[in-house]
Amino acid sequence: MINKSDEVEFLGRPFTALRPSHDTVNEIIAPPYDVITRAEAKELAANKPFSFLRVSRAELEMDDDLDPYDEVVYERAHENLSKLKSAGKLSLEGKPCFYVYQIHNATHCQTGLALSASVRAYTQNKIRKHELTRHAKETDRTTQIETVKAMTGPVLLAHAQNEDLDNQLKKIAASRAPDYSSSLEDWIHSVWIVSEDNVIKTIYAAVNKMEKLYIADGHHRSAAAARVADSRNSQNTGTKDDAAAHNGFLAVTFPENEMLILDYNRVIKDLNNLTSEEFLTRLTLSFRVELSSSPVKPKYPKSFGMYLEGNWYIIHLNKNHRTADPVDELDVSILQQTVLNPILGISDPRTDDRIDFVGGSRGTQAISHLVDNDVMKVGFTLFPTKMKELMAVADAGLIMPPKSTWFDPKLADGLLSIPLD
Repeated sequence: MINKSDEVEFLGRPFTALRPSHDTVNEIIAPPYDVITRAEAKELAANKPFSFLRVSRAELEMDDDLDPYDEVVYERAHENLSKLKSAGKLSLEGKPCFYVYQIHNATHCQTGLALSASVRAYTQNKIRKHELTRHAKETDRTTQIETVKAMTGPVLLAHAQNEDLDNQLKKIAASRAPDYSSSLEDWIHSVWIVSEDNVIKTIYAAVNKMEKLYIADGHHRSAAAARVADSRNSQNTGTKDDAAAHNGFLAVTFPENEMLILDYNRVIKDLNNLTSEEFLTRLTLSFRVELSSSPVKPKYPKSFGMYLEGNWYIIHLNKNHRTADPVDELDVSILQQTVLNPILGISDPRTDDRIDFVGGSRGTQAISHLVDNDVMKVGFTLFPTKMKELMAVADAGLIMPPKSTWFDPKLADGLLSIPLD
């Protein structure tokens, strides 16, 4: 076991999980709460009384006009989690453990470690972020955690390649069948329980020799966990207990070389009072614009696909773009600085309702569909942000533009939770 004295400074530690079993996992597994709409959640949970969506998106059981942030939604989520436990669909692990979490399909495999990530490390920037958060979404997740009394949404983390840790995880995954496994959207999610004390200590040592971890996806969940910890610690009149469950947050960390980032594309509602011809003319001041006979997914940085008036174009930046600022080097920044702001008048893509974002997993057809049906006027496809770019931005203490990365696959909900009480 890990001695409490060893936990004063740590990145991650084992935890006592609330989890499904081999026999119940198929009834439980659900996509992340924040990648589907309310209508999609209702459809996915139909005829599935134990779907974890009934915890993460409890509003699916209520009238569509009810505010999803209404307190009755959170109370229903708590009731539904209690039902999963009383029905024997979820059970509490007998001791703090680590968990190997692997996601794979026919062409890709990534093997990571589920752990309780340190809130203190997060506040000290040892678990590094690259996005801003919105207060309303932070408050939503904070209320969810406090009402449900569990951390149920895992944060996706990344770490620099670590031979000691990465090889140990692969060795465990190769040594036996997973303890439970299920498919979700063409990906297989598998979990191995690591309960042997000597293996736990080895993994703990490997994790906590690392200098830092990076948040890939889950900034609001991380920030909410920090708020919960701060609130609970401030209410504690005794000595602060660093080992308390609320001083960690549910996370899975993968080696950066195994993670996939897809393109995160942009669609715009109008051309800022320009005609299509005027817009194309303005573009030629910064880009070489070429018609394409097929949909465009850029094959290299600093080029973009564009869909306008039923035509696909590939546009190449005319001049070399070199800067020491890792944010300005990103393709999302280049598009913002050369097209979206100066030509289309979108100065803040975080708040402007004329812009929307399309994850690369939806393909180019999602963009052409929106434009062809007059929902949007123009769409842009981008070369995907790279993990090294994300890490460079986080290391510099900087913030990426909104919707810079679309990680695929995503972690499933329901496979692991951390109860707080």
